[in-house]
Amino acid sequence: QVQLVESGGGLVQAGGSLRLSCAASGRTFSSYAMGWFRQAPGKEREFVGGISRNNENTRYADSVKGRFTISRDNAKNTMFLQMNILKPEDTAVYYCAAVGTIAVTSVYTSYDFWGQGTQVTVSS
Repeated sequence: QVQLVESGGGLVQAGGSLRLSCAASGRTFSSYAMGWFRQAPGKEREFVGGISRNNENTRYADSVKGRFTISRDNAKNTMFLQMNILKPEDTAVYYCAAVGTIAVTSVYTSYDFWGQGTQVTVSS
């Protein structure tokens, strides 16, 4: 089992920045590729981006590419999502998730463990 806890969400104006954290406990964090997903009201959960378990590769959705950056610190069992130039359409609950593979996958049903989510609201 891996327990995941997100933090860092909040209310920000358009154009602003937020940094989300995902703290992991339980089994070896470095054994898992990690992903960020988000879900807005009335919409399906969508892939935001992810990072491989060895910290060598990242993937991003086109909608956030160039604005969001994912990183991880395996020594501290933590993953981060730096969000810049935020837009109202980025408003959603953001979830981190772990999958027992080397590479990142954008398929949310592949992920084994999920956090409870943190709300991000971007005002116009």
